[in-house]
Amino acid sequence: MNKTKTAVETLFVNHFVDGILDPGKEMLGPVKDGGTIIANTAPGCWGPMITPSIIGGHEVTKPVYVEGAEPGDAIAIRIESITVTSHATASGNDKMIEDRADGDGYVAAKCPECGTKNPETVIKGIGMEAIRCANCGADATPFVFTNGYTIFFGEKGDVGLTLPQEAAETIARDGRAYMKTPDESVQNPVVTFAPHDLVGTMARMRPFLGQLGTTPSRPTPDSHNAGDFGSFLVGAPHDYSATQEELETHRTDGHLDVNRVRAGAVLICPVKVAGGGVYLGDMHAMQGDGEIAGHTTDVSGIAHLQVSVLKGMNIQGPILLPNVEDLPYTAKPFTAEEKQSARQIADKWNVAKIEESYPVSFIGSGPNLNDATENGLKRAADFFGVTVPEIMNRSTITGAIEIGRHPGVVTVTFLAPEQYLRKTDLFELAKTQYGQ
Repeated sequence: MNKTKTAVETLFVNHFVDGILDPGKEMLGPVKDGGTIIANTAPGCWGPMITPSIIGGHEVTKPVYVEGAEPGDAIAIRIESITVTSHATASGNDKMIEDRADGDGYVAAKCPECGTKNPETVIKGIGMEAIRCANCGADATPFVFTNGYTIFFGEKGDVGLTLPQEAAETIARDGRAYMKTPDESVQNPVVTFAPHDLVGTMARMRPFLGQLGTTPSRPTPDSHNAGDFGSFLVGAPHDYSATQEELETHRTDGHLDVNRVRAGAVLICPVKVAGGGVYLGDMHAMQGDGEIAGHTTDVSGIAHLQVSVLKGMNIQGPILLPNVEDLPYTAKPFTAEEKQSARQIADKWNVAKIEESYPVSFIGSGPNLNDATENGLKRAADFFGVTVPEIMNRSTITGAIEIGRHPGVVTVTFLAPEQYLRKTDLFELAKTQYGQ
């Protein structure tokens, strides 16, 4: 697939999937190993959630074929920049309306009156009853807010402020313009609902990509490409049902919602299909650890990525090299003064050699946070060929377990010995990232 085309140095991406990441469909590209992907991304979560024709719950970019990437390899994605283009968005807690879906409103929406599955919709007015079935005219949104807000962003891209009803309704009437929704996007703009439960709340902006990764090796709803949301597929009453074993085998954990996946970070992703199939989306303007409301500020934006193939790495899930300022205190690279103090201890107690080490974060996911932590610990132990108890100790005294998304995505961060990193392709990446 795409092997016969000439690889390009820079690939511009502005087309989107219908919500399903399907390895059987043609990818964009190819882009050269070491090349650049520039993407205009569409908002994730709420817009697709109120657009039943989008099957997977998000609207991510069409996957990109990376020259030379084969199953068993990895692709290192350096996030060069992320720029929010939306002027406003809306978000909040969700409630699924039971008679408008077959068990899963993200994947199996249906019209409550005519029964059309994943119906096309039209917008009639504003508010939470504005999304109408194009076939029969019924209120067809599978989700509504339990508590929601409309937020407008400052010109400097530094803060957002939640708006009162009149302002929210003004934005709702011209939603695609205020959200700068890409031309090829088909989602209904979530600002159409005009939520305004929070008014005058100020929030700092620090944009990141909630979706960034490689294509799973079986057709998978994009929002379910992780161990927590993916667990909804196990025994599901729709076409994308999976067993637990299939989920573990095929997923790539591209739906991260880890707020440290931002400009300056490097994300190393497993390759499970030829070309890798790099995709992205679900850009957020800001989010605290956990995304505890279930959703945050989904925005349109421009992302610049540089991609490099790492041969034969055989990783089970993503590995993140965050920015230094995003590392836990215990995982930050040591200063010269700290190293001198350690040398004094070593001299006193005859410690022949002090480990040279670099920070690394392994992504873990599962149905809940405990399972996600166990998954991340095991991925790290398997990758370095050591025991889980060793990784537990290293994560405790030289790192941390941090929540990416509640209920089940975490980062297992620790200082990895240089000798471990040298046995893999991580050493040069870590050395470059942390400047030692």
